[in-house]
Amino acid sequence: MRTGNGRRAPAAAEQKRNPAIQCAIYTRKSTDEGLQQDFNSLDAQREAGEAFIASQRHSGWRLVPEHFDDGGFTGGNMERPALKRLLEAIEAKRVNCVVVYKVDRLSRSLLDFARMMELFDRAGASFVSVTQNFNTTDSMGRLTLNILLSFAQFEREIISERTRDKMCAARKKGKWIGGHPVLGYDIDASARRLVVNPEEADQVRRIFDLYLDLGSMLPVLQDLERRGWVTKRWTTGSGQIRGGKPFTKSLLYGLLTNVIYTGRVNHQGTLYPGEHEAIVERSTWEQVQHLLDRNGRTNGGGSKNKYGALLRGLLFCEPCGAPMVHTYSCKGTRRYRYYVCYRAQQRGWKNCKTKSVSAPAMERAVLEAVCKLGTDPQLAAEVVRQAEAQLARRRGQHGKDVALTESALRRLNAETTEVAGDTGMNPTARLDRLVDLQRQVQEAEHRLNLLANETREIQANQIDEADATRALAEFHPIWEELTTREQIRLIQMLVTKVGYDGQTGSVTVDFRSAGIKELCEGRNSRA
Repeated sequence: MRTGNGRRAPAAAEQKRNPAIQCAIYTRKSTDEGLQQDFNSLDAQREAGEAFIASQRHSGWRLVPEHFDDGGFTGGNMERPALKRLLEAIEAKRVNCVVVYKVDRLSRSLLDFARMMELFDRAGASFVSVTQNFNTTDSMGRLTLNILLSFAQFEREIISERTRDKMCAARKKGKWIGGHPVLGYDIDASARRLVVNPEEADQVRRIFDLYLDLGSMLPVLQDLERRGWVTKRWTTGSGQIRGGKPFTKSLLYGLLTNVIYTGRVNHQGTLYPGEHEAIVERSTWEQVQHLLDRNGRTNGGGSKNKYGALLRGLLFCEPCGAPMVHTYSCKGTRRYRYYVCYRAQQRGWKNCKTKSVSAPAMERAVLEAVCKLGTDPQLAAEVVRQAEAQLARRRGQHGKDVALTESALRRLNAETTEVAGDTGMNPTARLDRLVDLQRQVQEAEHRLNLLANETREIQANQIDEADATRALAEFHPIWEELTTREQIRLIQMLVTKVGYDGQTGSVTVDFRSAGIKELCEGRNSRA
């Protein structure tokens, strides 16, 4: 620009006419695949943004030096570190124009985008897409942007509905719709169906029989550990080995309740005949479900316990770690009850030094240990402290489980969004992958619901030491008034494990924090 006498205007006048616009480039990629390369997708997006800003230098556009790059984050939510820094910079007036390669790099959610636009308006900032011919500095640009995002959200919802419809139709036909393989079956990738693995199928049948024989999960878990049996081991498409872990109570419960072993599939609570072969008789499976339902919270302590075995499912042999099962012998009209080491019973007496112990004597020893808590305040306080430590360990592990599940859910949602927007992918493969991802998302959400219930249970089990000491002091008078069934229930509530060493005759009792809490509540309700 020149003055009337032909001289160029001072630089300050030029800047006043075109005030500087501080521009920030925001880049995003849903997955971290390829980010380790020298020139990746984020670099390409930034290069395009820098070129666009350079073309607008005459309008006062200036690039801020700070980088705002989110690699491996979904656009379906606002939980992104670089995005949070960008919004803070906008509110602080350090940035008044955001440049992106495409609109969906900033957000794939219409609601989130509307919130960001509201923040931009309050701060006087604008938004520009390099490859789409609009910006939010005028009303027409904002209208075009909202229309574009509405169609993008509509497309995602339609894809989700189609995915659910295909899953439902496939389930009703008994088809395998993907996911992790289960013990007893392999996946025929070409036919997309389950085929029986004979060796694993024998293991599955034996696990069902063990549960019916032993009547409780803990003895079954001990037996599986002794045999060295583990969960399904399989290899992913990328060559990684998964599974092969020792059984836990939750994993065993999942196996015992899986209707797929009966040759059926479950969809939204309705069972349909499957294309795969059954490996467990339906009558056996139903017996197991009935026993699981009867056991409930007592873990089998009340099932088939007509002889009043107080320690059924609780007593373990210390030398070999095997459960001790209740049995009896008769001489004339008299019945003599015993607890026998399961390993000695199954593999011969020479395999265990504990062998057996009188059931009434062992039950009296445990009862005396519980009663002693009520007469020894220091011992009662120590048990309460141990119970609190047990709760603390449980809270720590529970927190890790929640964090891992939430992380897995975020990764699945990010991949779902990425696959849904990948128009270059084969349509059939794309839909199949979306079906599999949708199933995994539902499983992760179900796990989070279960963990939320467990969180409430842990919080409810906080123990007051004074209440616990008073409740334990009243244990013996209460015990004398109970029926045999009620006594079994009370012992199962208070005690989590009893260890017996036949060589030394020592008995160790581990108490259950939730049981002590329940005993306190029972005392308060009677008061």
